[in-house]
Amino acid sequence: MKMPIIVIPSWMKKKWIRWERHIELSKRQQFIVITFFLTLILMLTQLISVEYIRYPLVVLLAAITYIGSAFGLRDDLRGVEWFTLLIPLTLYSAAVALFYFLLPARWLTRIPVAFLYAFGLYGYLLTQNIYNVAANRTIALLRAARSVGFLLTIITYYLLVLTILSFRSYPFFNSLFIGGISWLHIFPALWSVELTEKASGRVIALSISLAVVLSQLSWAFSLWPMPTTMIALLLSSVLYSTVGMAQEYLSQKLYKKTIIEFVSVCVIVFLAALLTTRWRGI
Repeated sequence: MKMPIIVIPSWMKKKWIRWERHIELSKRQQFIVITFFLTLILMLTQLISVEYIRYPLVVLLAAITYIGSAFGLRDDLRGVEWFTLLIPLTLYSAAVALFYFLLPARWLTRIPVAFLYAFGLYGYLLTQNIYNVAANRTIALLRAARSVGFLLTIITYYLLVLTILSFRSYPFFNSLFIGGISWLHIFPALWSVELTEKASGRVIALSISLAVVLSQLSWAFSLWPMPTTMIALLLSSVLYSTVGMAQEYLSQKLYKKTIIEFVSVCVIVFLAALLTTRWRGI
C-alpha cells in the first residue's frame, strides 16, 4: 500500500516563508539571546553545592560561550579571529563563574553580579563584532571598541589572577598559570591594533615577552606578604601599562607623554601595595 503524498498548498508555502523572514533576528538580537542564555547558565551553576562538580560546570560554561560567540560572529570569522575574537569572551565567562564561587552564598550578592556579567558580555560581543567587521573595512566605532575591549580585558584578567592566587599554591605554579593567562589576554589585545587575518611577528614576539614579564612578576609578588587582592591589582596594573604601551607602539603613537601616563599608573598601585604589605612576622 502506497503512502499518500501530502501536497502543501502554495499559499501556505508563501506564508511560511514570510513568517521565517519575520522572525529573523538581527545581530544585536542574537547577542541578546546569547547573553540571556549564558547568564542563565551562570546562575544555574551556583545552584550546585557539590564542590567537585562546580569546576567542570565552569568549563562547560566556557565551552558554550565559545560556541555561542562563534555562532553570533559566524559571518566574518576567518584565520586567527577564531582565537583572538572568541577566546577573550570565553575567558570572561570563566573568570566571572570562578569569581562567583568566592562570593557569599546569597542571591543578594550574586544576582547583581549576574546582571553585571550580562551587561559586560553583551558589550564584549558588540566589541568583538566591531573587530570582526573592521578587519574587512574601516568603521568609526573602532577606537571606542578598543577602549571597551581593553577595559573588559583588564577586568577579566584581574578576576582570573585573583582566583589563581586564592588557591594559595606554590609561587612556581602561580607563575606558570598566570603566565599562560597573561598571554591569552595580551595576544588578542595586541592583535586588535592590526586586525589582520594572520598575526604579525611583532604581535607574537611582544605578547610572549610581556607574558614572560608578568609570569616572573607573579612569582616575585607571590613571595611578598601582601593581600591576594592587591597582588592581582598590581599585576593587572602592569598588564594595563605594558599592553597599553605596546598597543601605542604598534600603532606608531608611542610618545614620551604616553609612557609617563602608563608608568604612573604602575607607580601609584605599587605605592598602594607597599602600604598594604604586612611586614610583621617576616
